Amino acid sequence: MGLWDTILGRTKETKAKLDALFMVPSAAITLQTAAGLTPTGSGSVCFRGATGPAFAQTQGDIVTLLNDNPDAPDVEVTQDSFGFTWLVVQRDPQDTAGLCTDLHAVNTILEEQGFGSGLLCSLVAFADTTGRRAGLVYLYKQGTFYPFAPAAGAGNGAAGAFGGGGAGQQRDNLLEIQIRDQLAAELPMEKELSRWLAVWGAPGL
Repeated sequence: MGLWDTILGRTKETKAKLDALFMVPSAAITLQTAAGLTPTGSGSVCFRGATGPAFAQTQGDIVTLLNDNPDAPDVEVTQDSFGFTWLVVQRDPQDTAGLCTDLHAVNTILEEQGFGSGLLCSLVAFADTTGRRAGLVYLYKQGTFYPFAPAAGAGNGAAGAFGGGGAGQQRDNLLEIQIRDQLAAELPMEKELSRWLAVWGAPGL
């Protein structure tokens, strides 16, 4: 690790198994058939921003890279009440493969710039015709997925990423278990339920 890496707090880490994101389009077909949940076209990458101008520059570079690509949609940067930053990408709901390619690119760029330690998760949003919402959450450090489904009518904006449920915030645990079982043969699902953290306020949910 070089001098500037030390000063900027960057560390070299074992790269995550980001190619698992490319399994999501196939899993989305299964989810639509089994549960009636279809992709909304919204996806996001959540990270804990480092301090200093270096990270701000990297964040700007990511947005510029994606926005300058004619095949990529615009990227929106949002921050939740816990200080976590979300890079949100939008695609046609039918283009789940393109969405996952965008999410993979965002993760890879941050990783290559030495900010992998701040990456937390990526999320692909789903919904059905009754208003049920769910997200497939990819845990960056674990390389696994888990479902997060806010209960119908539950508030979703008061807390932030990985925040505890507040008033009116309830999870649809039955739907989460159903999604896990339906996708167990297609995705590396997270076995430790303690890691199925709530992502209240996640974009798209």
